[in-house]
Amino acid sequence: MRIFVCGGAGFIGSNFIRYILGKHKNVQILNYDALTYSGNLNNLKDIEKDKRHRFIKGNIADKETVDLVFQKFKPDYVINFAAETHVDRSIHIGAKEFIDTNITGVFNILEAVKARSGVKKYVQVSTDEVYGSLPLNSKNTFKEDTAFAPNVPYAATKAGGDMFCRAYYNTFKTPVIVTHCSNNYGPYQYPEKLIPFFILRMLENKKLPLYGDGKNVRDWIYVLDHCEALRLCLFKGKPGEVYNIGADNEMSNLEIASLILNHFNRDKSWMEFVTDRPGHDRRYAIDSRKIRKELGWKPKHQFKKVFTETIHWYLKNEDWINNVREKTGVFNPHIDLWEGHKMKK
Repeated sequence: MRIFVCGGAGFIGSNFIRYILGKHKNVQILNYDALTYSGNLNNLKDIEKDKRHRFIKGNIADKETVDLVFQKFKPDYVINFAAETHVDRSIHIGAKEFIDTNITGVFNILEAVKARSGVKKYVQVSTDEVYGSLPLNSKNTFKEDTAFAPNVPYAATKAGGDMFCRAYYNTFKTPVIVTHCSNNYGPYQYPEKLIPFFILRMLENKKLPLYGDGKNVRDWIYVLDHCEALRLCLFKGKPGEVYNIGADNEMSNLEIASLILNHFNRDKSWMEFVTDRPGHDRRYAIDSRKIRKELGWKPKHQFKKVFTETIHWYLKNEDWINNVREKTGVFNPHIDLWEGHKMKK
C-alpha cells in the first residue's frame, strides 16, 4: 500500500505518518514537503530509520515535480497536509504564498490524480475556517453543506482549494474527499499557534497576549483523534464526500490561557489584551455527526489529560524548541506578529 503524503514534515502531517506506520505494517509512505519555516524533519526523527518512510523535498506548487513523483512512486492513496496556515501571516505579510500552496498546489495534485487511474483516494485536509464565523450565543454548528463565508485571506485560499476538489469530482470523477477539521493541538505543533505559543511564553516568563476580549471560541481536537478520522476517510470514505471533524470541545482563548496559567501557577495578571486582528472570527463549532455515523469515528482522548500531556511534551523537548528557534530566528517569521500589536491601555 503506497501513500503519498504531501506536507508530512509539519505538525498534523508528521503525526499522521507516525500514526499510520503504527497502525499498518504493509505500507510505504512517500513524504513530500517543501520544508518551509514550519516544516521540520525533526518532527520525524524517531522514525528516520523506518524503511517504510521516505522523504523527498518538494513543493506542491511545482507541477512538474509533483507529476514526476506521481509517475515514479505510483501511489495508491494521496493525502494533502501541505498548506500555508497561519492567519496572521496571510493578513500582515500577504496572501501570495497562500494562493500558491493552498490553491495552485491543490490544483496540481488534482491534475496528477486525474491523470492516473491507479489512485484509489485523495484526501484534501482543510479547515472549518472556510465556513466563516458563528455568533457566541448561537447553538448553530458548521455542517458539511454550510455555505462558505471565509473572512481572512488564509480561509479564502483554503476554500478555493476545496472548490477545485468539488469541481474535479463532479466534472472528472476524480476520487477526492475534503475534510474540515477544528483546531488541533498536541506535540510537534509549530509555536506560532495558540497553545504552544502560550506554553513557550510561560517558559520565557512573558505575558500571554489575547486578541480583543479573548472570548473567541474554537472547537479543540487532539491531533491523534484527527489522524484516526483521516485514516478512516482515506480507506473507508466515499469519493466526492465532505466530512467535518470536531471533538465537541468548545473553549475560548481566555479559557485556554487560564488553563496554561494554572499549570504554571501564574495568576491572571500574566494575561494582557491586545488590539484584535482584522477579520477575527468569533466562534467555530463543528457538527461531526456524518463521519461518526458513516465511518464510525469518534474522539477517544479526554481533553484534560492530553492537554496536560501536551504541555509536558514541550517542557521535555527543549532540543526541538531550540531547533525551531535556530531555523527561524523568531516563532512568527518575518515579523513578530504578536509583539507588534499595540497593547490596549
